[in-house]
Amino acid sequence: MTGVTGRTAEPSTAAPLVDLQALVVSVRRRRRLWSSLALLGMLLGAVVAVLMPPPPTAMTKLLVAHQEDQPNDMGTLIRTDIELLKTTRIAGEALKTLKSAEKPEDFMEEYQGTGVTNNLLQITVTADSDTAALARVKALSAAFIADHVRRMREAAKAESDALLAQRDRMKGELAKVNKEIGDQPPQSDPKTSASTESLFARRAELNSRIADFDQRAEEARIGVPRVISGTQVVDAPRMVPHSLPKALATNAVIGFVLGLALGLAVAAVGSVVADRPVLRREVAANIGASVIAELRRTPRLSFKVWRRGRDRVARERLTLTLARTVRGSGEPVSLLELGCARVTSEIALDVAAALADDGPVAVVDGLPGPQLANGGGKPGAPTVVSGEEAAALPHQTRRIGVGSVAPGTAWTDLQYLGGQTVLVVRAGHGSAAWLHTVARQLADQHIPVLGVVLIDPDPRDRTDGTLWDGLHIALRGHSERPARPNGTGRLRMPMRAARVPDIDQEAQ
Repeated sequence: MTGVTGRTAEPSTAAPLVDLQALVVSVRRRRRLWSSLALLGMLLGAVVAVLMPPPPTAMTKLLVAHQEDQPNDMGTLIRTDIELLKTTRIAGEALKTLKSAEKPEDFMEEYQGTGVTNNLLQITVTADSDTAALARVKALSAAFIADHVRRMREAAKAESDALLAQRDRMKGELAKVNKEIGDQPPQSDPKTSASTESLFARRAELNSRIADFDQRAEEARIGVPRVISGTQVVDAPRMVPHSLPKALATNAVIGFVLGLALGLAVAAVGSVVADRPVLRREVAANIGASVIAELRRTPRLSFKVWRRGRDRVARERLTLTLARTVRGSGEPVSLLELGCARVTSEIALDVAAALADDGPVAVVDGLPGPQLANGGGKPGAPTVVSGEEAAALPHQTRRIGVGSVAPGTAWTDLQYLGGQTVLVVRAGHGSAAWLHTVARQLADQHIPVLGVVLIDPDPRDRTDGTLWDGLHIALRGHSERPARPNGTGRLRMPMRAARVPDIDQEAQ
């Protein structure tokens, strides 16, 4: 890294409107939200299945025959029957059979028809009891069959009457032709013979058409019994079985899916709106300093022994790295936290304990809470002093300041904690705008950021969080800070902390 003085080349393409990788990581980090909503949806679905069971439902199936049935029918006729079933005429006839005063419009809301095939109609009816449901479906199927048969008979009669009317008209015309033939003289000239032949041809045509009309009228009358016998109940009215375990499982699955979808949508929208960086490269770019280490946020009660061992190794490496940084610095170094005060306090105490062999060390507590006060009171723990007590410390005592850069920070007080700092940031805690604010305020106070310790990172994050010219990327102020003399009288530039491998990379 010595000899790298130029600025990193700017990207040639504009940044995407939504970083899908960051969005996926943010949604995955909010798994408590969407898993809770999914669990809540599953529980609500199960509760609905138990507390709101479906009403008693009866069903029957009808075979409906039509005179216009064709093998290539696409279901037009059965759809017409379904719409006819949902009419006030049929609903009213069924209510008359049941001797009910209910309005047909209200009754129509309690049943429905479904076309199973081109000629098979399924009717389902709901009611307050099983007996009422069976009675209603019987009355409804009988009313539909009676209406269907009546319509078929009327249609056949109308067609037959039309054909017979045409036949009678042809018979009248035939009578006229026969009269003309009878009026012809027995012997006539060739012209009269030609007219007679024309009349005979006309009479033959009329006889053929009359026979055709007779046949078609007979077929129309014969088709009605076939339609009547073909329209019948093929599945007797019966109750639709209801299984509580099946309904419970179905509603629970539906509620789980809906809750999960809602949770993922809320998490995604919240991630985009909040704009909280979670990837290493985002944190490094917004602060303007490299990520030097990552630590998992270990819960107070952890039963994973192997995880605790790996976290302990990572923390020991971070402690050694920060101890080397503090030893090589010509001025006090501070640890400033954002969203992880407890972890920062523990890191500061570990670094102070590692430096105890070199001479007296004191931790200057600049945190608003009692984290350091609780940890410093243990036997053998490093000395913890407040900001007011720090002025009375001997000159040879090495100081490690611990403060916060959370909203509400007194920025002018940070310079008294240390001339250089290491930011300890919890991933996804601060917004991009606030990270920019932190970098700008530290630059205004002429406090260089040696690096960033990322707490609770995404375990699948493989982005690069190293800025090769991090000190030059600060919004303003970093490059204005003059080099300070070290103990030997030579100028020392701010020391760049070494990168501590994260846990996942170490395991690989």
